[in-house]
Amino acid sequence: MDNIFNNILANVSDNLSVTSAIITMAVAVAFGAVIAFTYYKTQNEDYYQRSLAITLLMLPVILSVIILFIGSNIARAFSLAGTLSIIRFRSAPGDPKDIGFIFFDIAAGLACGVGLYAYGAIFVIVLCLVIIAAEKWGLFEKRTVRKHLKITIPEDLNYEHAFDEILKKHTKKYTLDKIHTTDLGSLFELCYTVTMLSGQDEQEFLNELRCRNGNLSIILSAAPSAAQY
Repeated sequence: MDNIFNNILANVSDNLSVTSAIITMAVAVAFGAVIAFTYYKTQNEDYYQRSLAITLLMLPVILSVIILFIGSNIARAFSLAGTLSIIRFRSAPGDPKDIGFIFFDIAAGLACGVGLYAYGAIFVIVLCLVIIAAEKWGLFEKRTVRKHLKITIPEDLNYEHAFDEILKKHTKKYTLDKIHTTDLGSLFELCYTVTMLSGQDEQEFLNELRCRNGNLSIILSAAPSAAQY
């Protein structure tokens, strides 16, 4: 291990000045800050991770410094690869979009490391604007909402097709998941998974169901996995 680090330090390019290294790291910090801020503004609150935002700030600096150390020296590249292969990375499950931000950071850090500041700036700005626009305008977002519907009905009501007409009118798709008795068997509870169109008038939907079930309890709630899909 000591030989690896000594080899790296002994072969650092003489052409690498302190000034150029500081400039590279400053630009990398700026790129990382822009990417982290874009992540902060566009990420869903359910999946947002402050630790990932900080990582997005750090990663371009780390990568740009690694590129500066490597330069064009193949032996140095293999030494660094051997050192970094010891490190194991762990992360909590999150939004699949997170991996895109990681690769975004890697590309920005590489651009800084090889000195392509202008191209890197164009790349970062353009892609951040694309991400913000996609989030703001809801690109590729399905206009449906999946929810759970729980309807309580009296035992003398035939539940098999009692609500089909209303469900077909207000939902795109519905599935009767389970039926069970409640209140010592005097009532039935129907549990549906419904796919509602975005912008649907839920109050009107519930009012029609309430008239059909005799004004007993009705619960409409977001599906546990995700409200939108």
